[in-house]
Amino acid sequence: QVQLVESGGGLVQAGGSLRLSCAASGTIFRINVMGWYRQAPGKQRELVAAITSGGSSNYADSVKGRFTISRDNAKNTVYLQMNSLKPEDTAVYYCQAQILRLPYSARSYDYWGQGTQVTVSS
Repeated sequence: QVQLVESGGGLVQAGGSLRLSCAASGTIFRINVMGWYRQAPGKQRELVAAITSGGSSNYADSVKGRFTISRDNAKNTVYLQMNSLKPEDTAVYYCQAQILRLPYSARSYDYWGQGTQVTVSS
């Protein structure tokens, strides 16, 4: 009953920028944490950035200073502004949200978007 939909991926040259967005819809009581993961071909999925409902954020070392995560709690939406993109940023980017769906469930669960492709050319 919860769906996460990402948008904003695409092809960009090195040094360029992209802005990803992810909107959660459905029956939602509270979203604690929203974040972005990415998975490159042949590699494990890794956390890129995450943000709490209170606005605290953290980033992978590889993207610090280049990426910015933000959140609009009223819209249940998370954004990832990606600047100074590098070829090594190429991956499928997945939105993730930890969601509490009271009264239907007493605990929160992780939900995932379908992924959006980001390709950075040199």
